[in-house]
Amino acid sequence: MIRPAVLADLDALVRLENVFPGDRISRKSFRHLLLHGHASVVVYDEGQRVTGNAVVLYRRGSSSARIYSLVIDPARQGRGIGRALLEAAEQTAAAKGCVALHLEVRADNEVALALYEKAGYDCTGRIDGYYQDQMAAQRLRKGISKNSIKTRGQGGNGRKSGVYT
Repeated sequence: MIRPAVLADLDALVRLENVFPGDRISRKSFRHLLLHGHASVVVYDEGQRVTGNAVVLYRRGSSSARIYSLVIDPARQGRGIGRALLEAAEQTAAAKGCVALHLEVRADNEVALALYEKAGYDCTGRIDGYYQDQMAAQRLRKGISKNSIKTRGQGGNGRKSGVYT
C-alpha cells in the first residue's frame, strides 16, 4: 500500500537510504522534509514494513516539481514497487498543480533509466560529475496533469522496476 510518510517512518526511510552508495538523505533532512519541507514523501508499506519511498520537492512559485529520491529495498525489487511509487509521485505533484516533473538519475543505472523511459520521461541533458563518486547524471523530464496520470486501478501496468534515483 502506498501512503504518505509520517514521523514514525523515519527509521525505515533512513534504512532505505543505505541502498545508495553515497549522496544519502540524512535523518535530520528527512525529519525536516516530513515536518517543514516543501515536499511530499510517500512510502510503500507492506504490512508494517516500509519497502520503498519517493521524495518529491516543490519550489514556491514554480509549476514543476523534482523527484529527489525513489528507492526500493533491494530484497523487494522487481515487484512493481518502483512503478507504483513513480505513479504516486506523479499523482501527488499533479494534485498540487504541477505541470512537469524532473529528476536526475545515475547514468549507469540502466534499470532506473528503463523505468523512467517506459513512464514517458525524456532525457533533457547530462551532468558530468554530478554524484559524490563523480558519476554522471542523466536529467529527465515529463509533462504531467491531473487528467494524464493513470492510477494503478485505472490502467497502471505495474511493470517491473525496483530502482533508485
